[in-house]
Amino acid sequence: MIYHITAPQSPVQASIQLPASKSISNRILILNALAYSPYEIANLSESDDTFVMTRALESNDCNFDIGAAGTSMRFLTAYLSKIVGEWTITGSERMKNRPIKLLVDALNSLGARIEYMEKEGYPPLRIYGSALKGGEISLSGGVSSQYISALLMIAPYMENGLTLHLEGNIISIPYIHLTLSLMKQFSVNAVWKGQTITIPAQEYKPVPFTVEADWSAASYWYSVMALCKNGEVNLKGLFKDSLQGDSACAKISRELGVGTQFTPEGVSLKHKDNIGRKLVYNFIDQPDLAQTFAVACALMNIPFRFTGLQTLKIKETDRIEALKAELKKLGYLITDINNSILEWNGERCEPEAVPVIQTYEDHRMAMAFAPAALLLQDGIRIEHPEVVSKSYPRFWDDLLSAGFAVEKLTIDN
Repeated sequence: MIYHITAPQSPVQASIQLPASKSISNRILILNALAYSPYEIANLSESDDTFVMTRALESNDCNFDIGAAGTSMRFLTAYLSKIVGEWTITGSERMKNRPIKLLVDALNSLGARIEYMEKEGYPPLRIYGSALKGGEISLSGGVSSQYISALLMIAPYMENGLTLHLEGNIISIPYIHLTLSLMKQFSVNAVWKGQTITIPAQEYKPVPFTVEADWSAASYWYSVMALCKNGEVNLKGLFKDSLQGDSACAKISRELGVGTQFTPEGVSLKHKDNIGRKLVYNFIDQPDLAQTFAVACALMNIPFRFTGLQTLKIKETDRIEALKAELKKLGYLITDINNSILEWNGERCEPEAVPVIQTYEDHRMAMAFAPAALLLQDGIRIEHPEVVSKSYPRFWDDLLSAGFAVEKLTIDN
């Protein structure tokens, strides 16, 4: 399936109820389960990843297929390792090629028993759940923060607690802070000093919880306002003092001329015309925002240099190569350095006459490119648009409510 998205006929005016944060939802589901909480989580994300997590935690089955949900794979692997029983967990073909060895090795060293069912270092896994000894381990701080969060959340129920030494540069620090802050709301205390996080053995206490709206989802609307330069978008459910690292999109978007006004309901976005000449930013703490800003900057003719992107190679797809390939279709030649830096100095090529953006089973590719409809004469065509269900199921409906036209095409079109 292909969607053909074209720009509104008048200035964008929209009030959007953003989806709930997937990052918070999936952590709270694990914490709620560990606390044996009687409370239902309010405003839980409707994303595929959260649905998969909910289904797994509520299931009486011992075999789990989590599809393409990376967060669910990491969090459930750790969670199941302490739940008495024998479990198997698998996923999509892409998931079977996403490494998990560092997490499995860490868990096994803490008393877990996890085996690979097919390829060494990758799902599917067989997990023999039991009480975990815990203790002291070292882990590279340069790995996905989801590995670290997975270990931290089960740490209070390890016999000896957990002392985690993070080696080298620590990436995605806000996601680790998010995990620890949520754990604290469930009465678990941790000490993070220097490169070491210490969590003594203790118990979670259940609390009622309401999930904040998703700042990652908000980033696509910041891109819309950067590209359309008029109108106004109100985004509901966002907090000024957010725990989400991706709330940095408000600060970054100032360089694209977008102003943020916090309101009792969320935020109001307007274009301010104070556009920077070049965007230089280290996305080490917000890697999920890189696609949004790469597309927006190119279309606005703003050169950029984005660093801290080393985790993009192992996301839902190789996002660095995907961005280079799809932006080339629009006439922009992006370069990468050491698989961790994306750069554009204004170099152009002949765009395809009728470009169709591939999404590579990656929700963020679809949503990052959709705002391009505002500046392309014939709009933008996006293949497999249904991938947005992974994190923002109502994305296309929200675009329609903002005045965009979204036409479903057959492959022959």
